[in-house]
Amino acid sequence: MSETRRKLTTIFCADVQDYTRLMGADEEGTLAALKRCREAMAHLIASHGGRVVNTWGDGLIADFPSVVEAVRAAVDIQNELAGFNAGRPSDGRMLFRIGINLGDVIVDGDDIYGDGVNIAARLQTSAAPGGIVISSTVYDQVRNKVAVGFEFLGPLMVKNVEEGVPSYAVRIGDGSDEAPPAERTAARPPPASVMAGSGPATGGRRLFAVLGVIAAVLIVINLLLWQGVFWARFPVLALAVIGALAWNRGQSRFDRKLAALAIVALGIIGINLLTWEGRFWAVWPISGLAAAMGLRLAMRR
Repeated sequence: MSETRRKLTTIFCADVQDYTRLMGADEEGTLAALKRCREAMAHLIASHGGRVVNTWGDGLIADFPSVVEAVRAAVDIQNELAGFNAGRPSDGRMLFRIGINLGDVIVDGDDIYGDGVNIAARLQTSAAPGGIVISSTVYDQVRNKVAVGFEFLGPLMVKNVEEGVPSYAVRIGDGSDEAPPAERTAARPPPASVMAGSGPATGGRRLFAVLGVIAAVLIVINLLLWQGVFWARFPVLALAVIGALAWNRGQSRFDRKLAALAIVALGIIGINLLTWEGRFWAVWPISGLAAAMGLRLAMRR
């Protein structure tokens, strides 16, 4: 019987974008290209101290004892595959998406299982074709050790993981190992307010300021041209909803889809109250939104 144990490792997941379409267009050519790409990937993974754990269909999973080497391997692989694809037609390119996570896994023989693997797979599906997405646990280890840029993507919701997993896209080509510190500023962590979801980033603050100015101007115009109707309440409510949705895009404390539904529900309640005629008609659309939120929660479990 194989021994089952746990270990902390760096999980590397990759698969091919539009693999089904490629197979439908040219099965033999696609399989030959996949074999060449996998051979190149296996060589680079081994050269960085990793091992290929498993392959299935167009997918590949590997693990690395070093977080830094895992990211370096991913960058080298995408650069190698970019050269391979350069000579192929645009609709026949084999573009891999890569996700990397540092986590605790269950080891059963040569295979690995657990939430650490699931998170890496989820990160991979969120990557752009030819791109790399890493978790915050990986980012914390490599941000000052690998000369590439990073873009904070916000939290990703993963099945069986209650809180969103903060993630980063790796910007390949932002520097080299000899790049000076000035060229590596993109690798610095985002502001604490973004990581904690407790406040907007600089762009968000600017948007809120603009929305606030527009709302104030509308109210002033309404008052200066007063004819007994406070019509500015509707555009101000719309601006408030826009601001709330913009905040939701950058926060990581709550499930963003659930928060968006809640914001829309509050907007509908606001419209109902501002147009009150003795009937709370908003109960019906809110019931629909509540059902959608219930389905969302059920799908996460």
